[in-house]
Amino acid sequence: MTKNILIALMAGSILTGCQSLTHTPADIADIDAENKAIGAPEADANEIDFIDTVKPVRSDEAKIAKVIDNQVDIDANLPPEDIWDRIRSGYQLNLDVDQPRLKSQLRWFSTHKSYLDRVSKRGERYMFYIVEQLEEAGIPLEIALLPIVESGFDPFGYSHGRASGPWQFIPSTGHIYGLEQTWWLDGRRDIQLSTQAAVAYLTRLNKMFDGDWLHALASYNSGEGTVMRAIRRNKKAGKPTDFWNLDLPAETRAYVPKLLALAKIMKDPDAYDYKTHFIANEPYFDEVNIGGQIDLAQAADMAGVSIDEIYLLNPAFNQWATSPDGPHKLLVPIDSADAFRTKLAKLPPKERVTWIRYTVQAGDNLGGVARSHNTTVDVLKDINKIDTSLIRVGQQLMIPVAGKSAASYTLSSHQRLLSKQSRAPSSNRIKVNYTVESGDSLWSIAQKYNTDTKTLARWNSMGLGDALIPGKKLAVWMKPEAGKTSQRSARSVVKRVTYTIRSGDSLAVVANKFKVSVSNIRKWNPKVGSKKYVQPGDKVTLLVNVVGG
Repeated sequence: MTKNILIALMAGSILTGCQSLTHTPADIADIDAENKAIGAPEADANEIDFIDTVKPVRSDEAKIAKVIDNQVDIDANLPPEDIWDRIRSGYQLNLDVDQPRLKSQLRWFSTHKSYLDRVSKRGERYMFYIVEQLEEAGIPLEIALLPIVESGFDPFGYSHGRASGPWQFIPSTGHIYGLEQTWWLDGRRDIQLSTQAAVAYLTRLNKMFDGDWLHALASYNSGEGTVMRAIRRNKKAGKPTDFWNLDLPAETRAYVPKLLALAKIMKDPDAYDYKTHFIANEPYFDEVNIGGQIDLAQAADMAGVSIDEIYLLNPAFNQWATSPDGPHKLLVPIDSADAFRTKLAKLPPKERVTWIRYTVQAGDNLGGVARSHNTTVDVLKDINKIDTSLIRVGQQLMIPVAGKSAASYTLSSHQRLLSKQSRAPSSNRIKVNYTVESGDSLWSIAQKYNTDTKTLARWNSMGLGDALIPGKKLAVWMKPEAGKTSQRSARSVVKRVTYTIRSGDSLAVVANKFKVSVSNIRKWNPKVGSKKYVQPGDKVTLLVNVVGG
């Protein structure tokens, strides 16, 4: 870690710790007129992500009932029952500032209370650990709310700028702070490691700016170099150098006010007619040393919780199992930890994951075998004691495989991508499955389908800088063809229709039959559309206005 910190000090002037989600928490909605004036992106308070369907193991209602039933006398010297009381007691920032940007954010959050409830419930698993780490480092506890600004407390949050995890580290800064990123895992999503990295980075930024937390927070968003240059410009022009007077990117100008607005509301929720979601001021999870790779479905069974709960506590894991190379730890709900350890101790090493014996066929190569079994070449080499990638027909390989169906691991990287790609942005869109070809770019694909690169990346949980590998599947959500409508037929109901090509049909015939254009049929159906001629039996998907004729 010491080595990593030294590297960070050398590279810090050009790095940014995060790029907060420009389309999450949830997804960025249209910015209201007032926020347009200050360049402040806002969250869509109406969209619910799939992680919101997984209820925390601990019930806040049960906790409150327990306190009431036992008629516990509250002693001022006892720690608070609710984590929000603990957070308020650790406030250090000046929240009493008269700034339009702060007022605007206060208005937005105070009129979207359901959003505050949702992100608070998401953070219920993690808040105690975060508060403990901040307190130990002497950091203002208002910063416990920073993951709301960054990711909406979505541990799987991924921005178009390639920032990932609850604290939204970009890849380069993640590497500097020891957050490993491999096929098996992404340490930027690890609750413990990413929180420790955020604490280390924020502490360094605070020292760099002589204890000015607003400068440090602005730097966490846009990079310390950006803030330093803004300070130098103001000094040269004889202007104040406090955060509110700096010429910073629009996202950063809104970023700090968002945190301060959240802190003000949570400090005095009654003043904003808001009731905070109760979060118990006690550990939610315990860390268990698992000693090696284990199937996450099996771990969930042993802990007596759902697979989704295991993923939400261990969101760094991309696949169906923990990484064979470590870290060999797993977070489980604290009430399940002892039973899990007992069962783990009795589990034979060979039963931690499911194994199959595969016989190499003609045409096989190690990479193809690894891909078809959802593992890596390095894993196959290590397990089978192979020094080369060459394999021979008839050779037998031992391969670790998921113990349950792929669909059971709903929060694995692949299943989350499928879920994201299946969610239509609106009811009247048609999904096109596009296969990336050599020479493609996000820009060229976006141009082909009359959209923009950020939207295309969002549909596919990608960053704008992510590599496009030929063969990769992308979801494109097409708008129905804009046709001329009379006042009498202005109302439209668009239905998705699958049509089977018959003898004598051509795309022009089909287009005329359903009152759509040939070009749109080709866009909606890339495989069929790329053919010179269609054949009987080919299927095409169409968006048809069933009201407008």
